[in-house]
Amino acid sequence: MNTTLIAMGISLLVVVGLVVNLGVLSLLSGAFHFLFARPRIEVLKSQNGENGFAFGFKWNNSREPAKFDKIQLRLFNPFNTPTQVTVSNEFAAKDSDFAVDLDFGSAFQDIINTQGLDNSTIQIEISASKDSVSHQFNMKTRRFLEEYRAANITADDFNKKNAYVKTKPLYQTVHRTFIADPLPASGKVLKIASNPEFAGEFTAAGGDSGAPAANFAVSKVWIEDGCIVCNACEGIFPEVFEVTDTSCLIRTGAPLDDGLKIMEAAEACPVEIIKFNKA
Repeated sequence: MNTTLIAMGISLLVVVGLVVNLGVLSLLSGAFHFLFARPRIEVLKSQNGENGFAFGFKWNNSREPAKFDKIQLRLFNPFNTPTQVTVSNEFAAKDSDFAVDLDFGSAFQDIINTQGLDNSTIQIEISASKDSVSHQFNMKTRRFLEEYRAANITADDFNKKNAYVKTKPLYQTVHRTFIADPLPASGKVLKIASNPEFAGEFTAAGGDSGAPAANFAVSKVWIEDGCIVCNACEGIFPEVFEVTDTSCLIRTGAPLDDGLKIMEAAEACPVEIIKFNKA
């Protein structure tokens, strides 16, 4: 019983220790992000004249993915004139650290020339329209103007220094074709009728030798077993062959002087049962 209680106590201490460690790590992570990874804005030197305002913006885009595309400046000056001024501008959406140089028009001069610098505040808001994300930065107007006039880094300098280069993905393309690779060179040629080199050999085989084959007489012609009564022989030489319902017969008194025709009938027989002897 005592052993079981001790084991349970140790297990409970281990679980509590793990929970405490996770909590401490979470707090440390949040504190680190708050101190070092918070979004930051930097006032830069504008190249757009008196109405220009340039700024650089950094944030943790892996933790907070967004495409920022708008900036708005608000002057709050309750004890002097003007009491309130708001200017805004849009720019091409940015999804990583960036700087832009914008022309805010003549209204920006109301901010630059404001009175009561120590009692007024400038609020800068950077927002992502489509992502509904925004960050606000507040500072005294005096500090804002000091940074504005002392800035010596342009937006181009900021972008070169903080450029984020995305690695282009590489895709392996499989080469496919319906055209076969050429055959290796060879001295061999096909012996076919369309090849002029062998035209003479195929002419003789086709019976077109230029002279008709000599006819011959037959001493005997007969039919072996296996006739399929296809009528091929009777169609070629009906004077010699007679096809019945069950077989084929040689007619009585059949002329045997046209051996070529009898040979043609024998070659046309699909089961090759027509036989003959030359005289």
